[in-house]
Amino acid sequence: MTLSTRQLAVLAALTLVWGINWPVMKLGVSGPPEAPQAYPPLTFRALSMWFGLPVLALVLHVLKVPFRVPRAHWRELLALSVPNMLVWHVVLIVSLQALSSGRAAILGYTMPVFSALWGVAVFGERLALRQWLGVAAAALGVALLLAHELSRLAGAPLAAGAVLGAACAWAYGTHRLRRSAIPVPILAVSFWMTVLTAAVVTALAVVLEGTRWRVPPPHVAWPVAFNALLVFGFAQAAWLYLARSLPPVASTISVMLIPVLGVFSGALWLGEPLHWQDHAAVVSIVLAIGIILWPKRP
Repeated sequence: MTLSTRQLAVLAALTLVWGINWPVMKLGVSGPPEAPQAYPPLTFRALSMWFGLPVLALVLHVLKVPFRVPRAHWRELLALSVPNMLVWHVVLIVSLQALSSGRAAILGYTMPVFSALWGVAVFGERLALRQWLGVAAAALGVALLLAHELSRLAGAPLAAGAVLGAACAWAYGTHRLRRSAIPVPILAVSFWMTVLTAAVVTALAVVLEGTRWRVPPPHVAWPVAFNALLVFGFAQAAWLYLARSLPPVASTISVMLIPVLGVFSGALWLGEPLHWQDHAAVVSIVLAIGIILWPKRP
């Protein structure tokens, strides 16, 4: 299919925002490399969401998008929020303190591969030979990362596995979102999913991190602002719009470039060392996503 100019602009902006957000989040929850200073990750995520909600609400108001969701569809809205936002955002931000931003980006964007597997196992879709080759290439990339983590005494295999689990949940949520029948604009769906997720993340932050709360220092404040304005004020809604309205190939460009941007922006800004496993994993996973999502010949 041919993408419109607006859709291409959304894809380009989404790729840029989510790609460079990996080192931004890492800086926010771990501090600068020369002076590490951990900040409670769930608190960071909750602040980002609550400050981002007014931005998203303003967008709905300007575009005259109704906020109302019929009561009969609130259960479905909650069911969509859990895999698409809650699991992904909670597990990712907690695990990020133990992983480099680039490695977390590679693991997180195995999502399209898990999406292909969910399609076969649950939704009755069939994979051709090239799709199975793509799954094998992604598995190789993940194995390289996990092997490197397990080979180091300071590695974080549990964190890496948790991000993979979150990517798997996100992939399932994307399938459910494409098949949802909520009769409201996707911007309204995004707004209320963010509200529900922010409420749960805040409750978790109060219980698990309440004793560590403090005013965000500068190295935390500006990543919170970045996430509020650009991630939850724009990118999350943009992704839900693309995931719901377009076939998988329409988001291929964005999905393939985001982990690459995450790896190399983390190396550039945070001085994260790159090993041969990282380069090989980038190649393997991008190849896997390309094989799986590239359109068939007519």
